[in-house]
This record gives sequence, C-alpha cells and structure tokens, in this order.
Amino acid sequence: MDALSELLRAVKLSGAMFYVTECSKPWRVLAPSSRTLGRYVAPNASHVVEFHVAIKGEGYVRVGEEVTPFSAGDLFMIPHGDAHEMGNGVGAELVDSAAALPALLTGRMQRSRIGGGGEETYLVCGYLACEEVLIRPVLAGLPRVVRVHLRNDRAGEWLENSIVHAVDRAAAAVPGSEVILARLAEVLFAEALQRYVAQLPPERTGWLAGAGDPVVGRGLAALHRRPAHAWTLDELAQEAAVSRSVLTERFARYLGVSPMAYLSEWRLELAAEALRTTSRSVLQIAADVGYESEAAFNRAFKRKYAKPPAQYRRAVREERRAAAVPQSA
Repeated sequence: MDALSELLRAVKLSGAMFYVTECSKPWRVLAPSSRTLGRYVAPNASHVVEFHVAIKGEGYVRVGEEVTPFSAGDLFMIPHGDAHEMGNGVGAELVDSAAALPALLTGRMQRSRIGGGGEETYLVCGYLACEEVLIRPVLAGLPRVVRVHLRNDRAGEWLENSIVHAVDRAAAAVPGSEVILARLAEVLFAEALQRYVAQLPPERTGWLAGAGDPVVGRGLAALHRRPAHAWTLDELAQEAAVSRSVLTERFARYLGVSPMAYLSEWRLELAAEALRTTSRSVLQIAADVGYESEAAFNRAFKRKYAKPPAQYRRAVREERRAAAVPQSA
C-alpha cells in the first residue's frame, strides 16, 4: 500500500477526536453532514470525513435507507460526508447532535450521555479534514459507510487501546494529548483504508483496488512519490517490474486510463491545490508539478479547469471572500 501512503502524504490530512458518547439502550442520535460539521472544526477544508470507533457495545449506523450494524472493536467512517443516524433498540427519541457543535470550538474533548439506561455502547467520534480534489481518487470507490474491525490482530488492538488511553488523557487535559489524538485520527483513516482494501474481492476496480495490486500499486507509488519527474512509460514499467504492455493493461483495468494520462491528471490536480492554498507563482507551480514551460502548463490547466491558472486563483479567492461575508438578517 505504498501508493496509498504517497497519496495521503500529498493530501495533507488533519484531524482530531472530539467527542465521546456513552449511550444506553434504547438510544438514537443524528450526526450532522460533514459540510455542517466542517464549519465548526475545519472551516478552511474542502472536505471532512467523519468516523466513529465502538469501544463497547453494539448498534447500527443508517445513511439514507442503508443500515450497517456495528459492534465493539469496529471502526466505521462516513467517507462522503453524509448525515447519519446511529442507535440501538427501539422507542428512543432522536437526539440531534448538531446542537452540540458550537461547543467544539473550545477545542476540548466533549463528552455526553444519552439513552434509556439499558445495555451500554461507548463511542469515540472524530473527523479528518482534507483537500477534496486530491482525496477524490480514494473516496470515489468507497461505499457510504466503511466498516472495519480492529480486534482481528495485535496491530488493531494496539491502535484501539492507544485511542482509549489518549482520550482519557485528553479528558484530563494532559498537555500534548490533543496533538496525539490528531495523529491517531490520521492513523485510523489510513488503517481503515488498508483493512478495507484487504477485504476487497479480486474483481473490484478503482483507485484503492489498483493500489492493492502489486503492479499498479508500484506504478502509482512511483508517480505519487515523484510527480514532477520526467517519467517515460519505459522507466515507469521498469519501476513496476513489468513490461510496458502489462503496465498499460493493468492501469486500464483498474483505473480506466493509461499511466501517462493518470500522471497528467494528477499533476494538474496538485497544481490546482497549490493555486488554492499557496502564494507561489504560476511559474513555480508549473515547475513543481513537472512542466518545463509555463505556456504548456497554462494550456493544459485551461483544458481541465476552463480557466487559466491565474484566473482560476482569483476566482477561488473571490469565492472565499464572498463566503466569509456574514449574511444579513
């Protein structure tokens, strides 16, 4: 899964665990969409992934009409940012957790208790903020709920125990505990993706399935590790330890594009992210993503985004300024 590691390094994840909920059966709670949550916890992020770790008990998570059961030791995340209901038992009043969102601005670990006093379920909830365009290849092939189990091996058990320990220290306001929780949130996301890929059937396609394929995975890792390198198909095939034809066929099977077409798209997405988030010049960004000519970069960028780079950057800044203006009553 080196390809996944390289992509996540470019995505620049940031996250936290922010809520501990002790639920007693029967209980029902509505978690807000990531768009709503993001306004409180990551206003500068273009996408937020919510996740929950079941430390004790059991329940269900519902997104639309799709219901996924969970039990102690499960990690489940909502990769596309849907609002979702969680619960256990029948007859409980639905609690809308959106009312607690302003408290998240304090940056302190929040705790709550809900339910009717029966069987207990203990949840640790968190989020990961990221750049939507760069994370899109990973999210595109994921279902609305991704559930993996952490108690199948020692690594998963260690991760769960680390979370519990870090949450306890954060609740006690131990210095540095919030930073540890943030790093554990990022580890959880990578762990969930790796475990999800491991359980995919052989016939699955898409970016994550490709990353798990030995040939495509080596090719993707090389491209993501050095996107500005002047790759040739021969050199990339040598990196993947296969012939050019095998590499091209595998990329087409899993990703639907050739290796060089994939590289061109990824370079432009990296460039767009740099235009949105940095003040580097267009010429610098063009060189950073592998273009020897600013004119060639401008033409390629305009074909993809319908605007030349400088105009794209101005449009993004104007949109952000407009969004920051408070709406009149």
